[in-house]
Amino acid sequence: MISKNERTDVDMGVIDMLESDEKFMKLALSLAEKGRGYVNPNPLVGAVIVKDGKVIGEGYHTAFGKSHAEIEAINSATEDIKSATMYVTLEPCCHQGKTPPCTEAIIKNQLARVVVATTDPNPLVSGSGIEKLKQSNIEITVGVLEEMAKIQNEVFIHYMTTNLPFTILKYAMSLDGKIACHTGDSKWITSEKSRTDVHRLRSSVSAVVTGIGTILSDDASLNVRLIDSKGREPHRIVVDSAARISLDAKIINLDSKSDTYIAVTEAASDGKLRKLEDYGAKIIMTKSKDGKVDLEELWKELGFLGMDSILIEAGEQLSAALLEAKLVNKIRAYIAPKIIGGTNAKSPIGGYGASSMSEVINLKSMNFTHIENDFVVEGYIK
Repeated sequence: MISKNERTDVDMGVIDMLESDEKFMKLALSLAEKGRGYVNPNPLVGAVIVKDGKVIGEGYHTAFGKSHAEIEAINSATEDIKSATMYVTLEPCCHQGKTPPCTEAIIKNQLARVVVATTDPNPLVSGSGIEKLKQSNIEITVGVLEEMAKIQNEVFIHYMTTNLPFTILKYAMSLDGKIACHTGDSKWITSEKSRTDVHRLRSSVSAVVTGIGTILSDDASLNVRLIDSKGREPHRIVVDSAARISLDAKIINLDSKSDTYIAVTEAASDGKLRKLEDYGAKIIMTKSKDGKVDLEELWKELGFLGMDSILIEAGEQLSAALLEAKLVNKIRAYIAPKIIGGTNAKSPIGGYGASSMSEVINLKSMNFTHIENDFVVEGYIK
């Protein structure tokens, strides 16, 4: 029988291990974050190798097609990693892709233990990586800081399980819920720091989507300008059923390594589409739904093209249509301490709206922060 003191020693040992595991997994998560905006459509992954309580190797997935985090950590090791512990934010892969299986490298280097934050939803992995390591008598712990890891990779998990881009609807509004004055003037509702944060957000997604109304009224370019994006530039997509966009529009004439797509229906003239293509734009044609681009078909095509994440920066009608189509996963609202007023001033979401409170769209997992005097409210569609 184990004495009370012995049980206490055992319990404290488990607690110490849990605390140690969480400490090193937090480091791995912080490393993984460095890949944001570069690895799409791959997941963010960080790895740390620990021996005798000391970090002897660390790495992260730096860019799509480059070495995985586990390999980076192994290659960075400052001493022999035999019998060491690896902390990794996502289950190691066990299949041959653009890079060799990470499980092989872990087994070859005779690590004693692997601590995994969360399993990989990729059907090519999905528990197989963990099982392969177990078969090689490597001790496995799964679920350390799992929720943090899942939130960090919410884009990858959604894309991998649905084949659709993870979609963020962003808007800036006054305290009374207006996105512009009744004249259309909206420069600027929020602070410069809030606008800089939007450019940071742009740099982290595969594409930014807007409607033709925003292009015609604002001549928006939707590129990344206010931060050093280190080459991260999202694609730009204009929902424009009849191809009304001007060939002189900024978004058509950008000098960018990423592409501008125009989403149209058969209502667009062939001649205009050829001219747009001559200017370097790419055309996505969907069937017409109530005379407009079929948004569900468009989203499937964007997923097929490898775009795992979308930021919506659009007017009230397109925003409402995307919500109605249930294509939005997350809301990010910047709220300025200003009163615009006016019954004719536009709000962020148009359409018919809910007929009763039982029909409203509810959010969950809310997060409230502020940037200077602006409030930032973020939540997920239930």
